[in-house]
Amino acid sequence: MAKVSIKPIAGTQNRVVVEAAAAEEKTASGIIIPDTAKEKPQKGKVIAVSDKDDKGNKPEVKVGDTVLYGKYAGTEVQIGANEYLIMRESDIFAIV
Repeated sequence: MAKVSIKPIAGTQNRVVVEAAAAEEKTASGIIIPDTAKEKPQKGKVIAVSDKDDKGNKPEVKVGDTVLYGKYAGTEVQIGANEYLIMRESDIFAIV
């Protein structure tokens, strides 16, 4: 993976840039999932975080954390060949 030069701006809430994990190719029992039936991943790796929000709060997640987030969380952006999600830290449910 090439190094990405992206830094989110916090504003009223902390922002996080996440690289989504690849969609599952097959089920646990070995059934191959066709492209039309694949679900959007809800797990990814944190690539960048904002420094502080406007209240001075630092984000709890760190670069390199694997996180779980909502199905429709964030805004998808493409930089080079990679796709990323920029989302509020509050859209993240858990750190794995």
